[in-house]
Amino acid sequence: MPQSVPSLPRRVARMLRTSLFAQVACALVLGILVGKLWPDVATDLQPLGDGFTRLIKTIISPLVFCVVVVGIAKAGDLKAFGRIGLKALIWFEVASTLALLIGLLAANIVQPGSGMNVDPATLDTSAVDAKTGGGSLPSTTEFVVNALPTSFIGAFAENSLLQVLILACLVGAALLHLGHTKVPQVLPAIEQAQEIIFAIVGFVMRLAPIAVFGAMAVLIGQYGLGVIETYAKLIILCYAAAALFIALLAVALKVVTGLSLWKFLRYIREEMLLALGTASTESVMPRVMQKLRKAGARDDAVGLVLPTGYSFNLDGASLYLSIGTLFISQAVGVDLSLGQQITVVLVLMLTSKGMAGIPGSAFLALSATASSLGAIPAGAVALLLGVDRIMDSMRVVTNLLGNCVAVFAVSRWEGALDIERAKKVLNGEHTSGQEEDEESLGLGVPDASDEAKKAPVRPGAHAAAGTAPTSQGLPDSAVPAQSAAKESAPEAH
Repeated sequence: MPQSVPSLPRRVARMLRTSLFAQVACALVLGILVGKLWPDVATDLQPLGDGFTRLIKTIISPLVFCVVVVGIAKAGDLKAFGRIGLKALIWFEVASTLALLIGLLAANIVQPGSGMNVDPATLDTSAVDAKTGGGSLPSTTEFVVNALPTSFIGAFAENSLLQVLILACLVGAALLHLGHTKVPQVLPAIEQAQEIIFAIVGFVMRLAPIAVFGAMAVLIGQYGLGVIETYAKLIILCYAAAALFIALLAVALKVVTGLSLWKFLRYIREEMLLALGTASTESVMPRVMQKLRKAGARDDAVGLVLPTGYSFNLDGASLYLSIGTLFISQAVGVDLSLGQQITVVLVLMLTSKGMAGIPGSAFLALSATASSLGAIPAGAVALLLGVDRIMDSMRVVTNLLGNCVAVFAVSRWEGALDIERAKKVLNGEHTSGQEEDEESLGLGVPDASDEAKKAPVRPGAHAAAGTAPTSQGLPDSAVPAQSAAKESAPEAH
């Protein structure tokens, strides 16, 4: 008897129940509608997005620590880890400098601020001070010194990723030096802590649609859709320049690894939509780390390159800063010479580093650039206040893709990438254990029929371990049993 095809409403309901992408997409549309129709109500929804971001931030530091320590310990080669870090920094510098140059070239060709003839004296700079909290970007010396932890606990409490990375490197190096015989319980404990953290990520990610709804409603409620018309030329230019840069990233990824960026984008579509909705790449870092590991990138490469890129490889921010600087100068009638534009690139190469986590960092970087030139009034930065939030989507997408491409490229450069596994995953071919990983991360909630189909496939899968399976697919036995199970089955990152 032929199986009946579910009706359209049932299929839609099932998709909304099981697909995070569909849930976030619906939340995005609802947020826009609420922000447009009831802007006063929408502005009160800020805690929805902020609360979700705070929950994610509590996970990032311990997750990065665990992934890096386990990656170093399993790789067994501290020199290889150092090479990965050096190659990552080289890639970051080349990529961010290219983004700056593309932004300058685009702004010189299109001239987005020409004809505005703005008098800087008429601009209210108090809004810029409120946005930045009266802060300033750290100098190069301060940035380096601040990257060194003063307290083991303090690095986690302050959520300083660079400090956590340094601590993780020290702990990983100590584990290699002491060997598993002297501290046999430490590495298994960190691995188990990592599994707990990923389980927490799965719980928190179920709140993602609520966060996207709140964040999008606040955006539309505060700024409305009219700002898009006012700054249409600048917005279109920034997004077109970002599209060009992403196309270059796709070419670079294909040449270096043979992988398709578009297939990767489809692979992380849920994370990308969530990052767009919340205007934060931090909100998806744990999920992206896990997906990169499953796509064949080695633990140590993922654990080092991705978190470091959040401070050193802000390609989207670099694009925006270079275009924004020239937009401001054109709007106030200042014609920058070639030498001054070279100065802009050099200054932004420094000020764009370490921007992550600093309130109003884009305005601080623009103000620092304007001050270094001496030709643009610092108060002219206020021109970008109305459009800055609209640019978040461009910055988020470009930053996230730039860092993911960096992970693949550096991993391939170091021989830490399983190309065959990566191609299978990006082509949608499930590898061993991938279904269980997706469920543990909250990628989808299978219904009863799906569970019934899966049940006969793995009879007695845990019988060899002599224990019952847990929600993570690992036995509840002691550490030696876990090690034996891992040795007998292919590892699924």
